[in-house]
Amino acid sequence: MPIIGKKQTRPIYVIAGKNEFLVAEEVTALVNQLLTPEQMQMCLWKAEADKVSAAEVFDDLRTLPFLAERRVVVLSGADDFVSSNRELLEKYFESPAASGVLILSVSKWPSNTRLAKALPKVGQLIEVGELKSRELVSYITDYAKQQHSKNLSYNAGQMLVEFAGNEPGVLRCEVDKLAAYTASAKAITEKDISELVGRNRVFGAFEVIDSMTAGDTGRALEKLRMMFGADKTAEYTVVGAFAWHFRRMFTAYTMLKDSRPDEVARKLRVWNQKQFFDVIRKMTLKRIGDCLRQLAEIDYQIKTGRATAQTAIESMIVELAGK
Repeated sequence: MPIIGKKQTRPIYVIAGKNEFLVAEEVTALVNQLLTPEQMQMCLWKAEADKVSAAEVFDDLRTLPFLAERRVVVLSGADDFVSSNRELLEKYFESPAASGVLILSVSKWPSNTRLAKALPKVGQLIEVGELKSRELVSYITDYAKQQHSKNLSYNAGQMLVEFAGNEPGVLRCEVDKLAAYTASAKAITEKDISELVGRNRVFGAFEVIDSMTAGDTGRALEKLRMMFGADKTAEYTVVGAFAWHFRRMFTAYTMLKDSRPDEVARKLRVWNQKQFFDVIRKMTLKRIGDCLRQLAEIDYQIKTGRATAQTAIESMIVELAGK
């Protein structure tokens, strides 16, 4: 977001986006441009929109600021507030407070309403899009560098996304924990992520794959159920753990055509080399690719409520172990 100069400040801002964490980040960045930390104590009012009345909001906006150029009112989750107070807001948009700045955070801002058409004259719409998987990696590597002066490689970042999920707020918390865990080290490595974020999931998932490729369906299912029993978050992260292993196996399989196993292990940072390559030898490239496609379908089914992680993974194990 560009820095707002005195003449550029608008009396109304609407920040719209489905991801609450990213919208909140944008709100914080905007407030930091409008007020100094000292001014925030007296001239900033942040409220959940469903807990305040329109009268309270407009009264605060029209109150003269104390030792500052402006007062800032932030209403989070304002979708229903906008719908319920549309006529009052339309009148306010026509004549906003001279020294008040209203920030509305909403999940959507339809362009065909009177408010939307009136906003460009008195304010600014800031749209916050969703971060795609490849953008998430850059997002957390930048965060690790800027906030903790830690290097986080693309592969390590991808691993963290697969283990912790695609929620930016959760990922930042994991980076914070990893930064503390690695202490004075300059980088957060895949090994660090494996040990702190996904230790049980990483090794548990590989044990399941090992039993599955050996054709031992019962043992594979037993190990999978132990994973779910020991980790309450497995429902949300187990697909990522399996996908990470199969992706590494796919890469290793193609690299083995031109490189020795020890070279592949070094490049991919494989620690359990014998077990890893034993599993690869039991599979074909097509079979590994089929597993990745099936995991992508399972991920979609889980997110759309068509299946649970445990049931879907168990079905995949029974099918593949039988082959």
